[in-house]
Amino acid sequence: MPQLIVLPHVELCPEGTVIEAQAGVSICDALLEHGIEIEHACEKSCACTTCHVIVREGLESLNEADELEEDMLDKAWGLEPNSRLSCQSIVAGEDLVIEIPKYTINMVKEGGH
Repeated sequence: MPQLIVLPHVELCPEGTVIEAQAGVSICDALLEHGIEIEHACEKSCACTTCHVIVREGLESLNEADELEEDMLDKAWGLEPNSRLSCQSIVAGEDLVIEIPKYTINMVKEGGH
């Protein structure tokens, strides 16, 4: 089973961690399943950038980013060439090193609250 090595994040994962992820699930779902509460304001529909991650190792093993994801990533805070939306990034067979950026931009407007 592939491992996700999550680099330390001051709020979500201060010590960093290593989790096992099922091939075929998104990075976002794998993180959430292991108690790492990455934001996902659009409910994983590729309509915001709150689940943006930087894939430090293993990027080539992930599925290709489609045009919609690329368009959304252009709006992400701290965009890097190896940035992905974790809700759209499907784990394959390789281990991944993931960095969760310090900030996110929530572009989903919450209504009625």
